[in-house]
Amino acid sequence: MDQADSTTSLSAVLVTLYKGVLYHDQKPEAWQSLLKLEGKVRDHVALLGLELLVVEAEGHAYLRQRAPGDGDPEIPRLVQRRQLGYAVSLLLALLRKKLAQHDAAGGDTRLILSREQIVELVRLFVADSSNEAKLVDRIDADINKVVELGFLRSLRGQDNQYEVRRIIKTFVDAQWVSDFAKRLEEYRGQLEIDHG
Repeated sequence: MDQADSTTSLSAVLVTLYKGVLYHDQKPEAWQSLLKLEGKVRDHVALLGLELLVVEAEGHAYLRQRAPGDGDPEIPRLVQRRQLGYAVSLLLALLRKKLAQHDAAGGDTRLILSREQIVELVRLFVADSSNEAKLVDRIDADINKVVELGFLRSLRGQDNQYEVRRIIKTFVDAQWVSDFAKRLEEYRGQLEIDHG
């Protein structure tokens, strides 16, 4: 690879990473460039207070804000943190759990769920509603938010079919699910007291 090609490849990889997650299956050429230029990418993003995380086994890479070390000045955040509401957090926890079950069963590495399957996952954890259409609309809005966040991908040509993206394992780890489960139990206990 000559200097011009290397610079072009580096630029393409950096722009892709600044926009979000780089997936091996969606951009195989950029993925290969990333693997070849990983050191340069790390050096470049470090200047901005970011670090590169490459999860080769899962086929994705992304940037995150580097935690300042002792005595290091605070650098303004380039990667925004997002506060998630209860419903979206619940959906993420349920999708992560479903992916873990799918992985334990073996077979295909891709987990594909229909909109109806996702609605049923969530329905078990929301208060009974006399307005079924309103409940489904709310869950649809949560699904769209999770798609926007990059943890679900709508499949082209397959209405209401979604792939659970494996990057969810990186962001929604076992500790996060455990903490969320504790909060969920507290919430259930409060509901029983309020309605008991």
